[in-house]
Amino acid sequence: MRLALFQPDIPQNLGAFIRLSAGLGVPLDIIEPCGFPVDDKRIRRAAMDYYDLATIVRHASWTSFRRAQLKSRPAGRLVLLSTAGTTVFPDVAFRAGDILLLGRESAGVPAEVHEAADLSVRIPLRPGARSLNVALAAAMVLSEGLRQTQGFAEPS
Repeated sequence: MRLALFQPDIPQNLGAFIRLSAGLGVPLDIIEPCGFPVDDKRIRRAAMDYYDLATIVRHASWTSFRRAQLKSRPAGRLVLLSTAGTTVFPDVAFRAGDILLLGRESAGVPAEVHEAADLSVRIPLRPGARSLNVALAAAMVLSEGLRQTQGFAEPS
């Protein structure tokens, strides 16, 4: 499995994603442009001591991400986590090659990204709640995906 962030706009969330992906051994794709300055120094600072454990791939645009995805992972599904998702989270059967895609904290993803997704997933929330923090949503869904696919690392 992989995590992919579409144009993140909160640097602290990027740090949380890097630590999540590093800790669980899941590669992280960052689809730019981001809503804040991004360079290796800032990524290293956000990741803290998890930087060397992380596998991070930066993509200059949605188009370059799609090109890389189609070239290197043709069998994997693109699974979009969205408040407008058509499939309810607990009902998803994950596959080891899935890429979990999360949108911008402020605006989600544009229509072309929704259309490119093989599956769009919604976490059901109680009435009146709009959404979860994007990093929390990723952690919930990724952990279930790893559980289903036996993708957790062996305990040390």
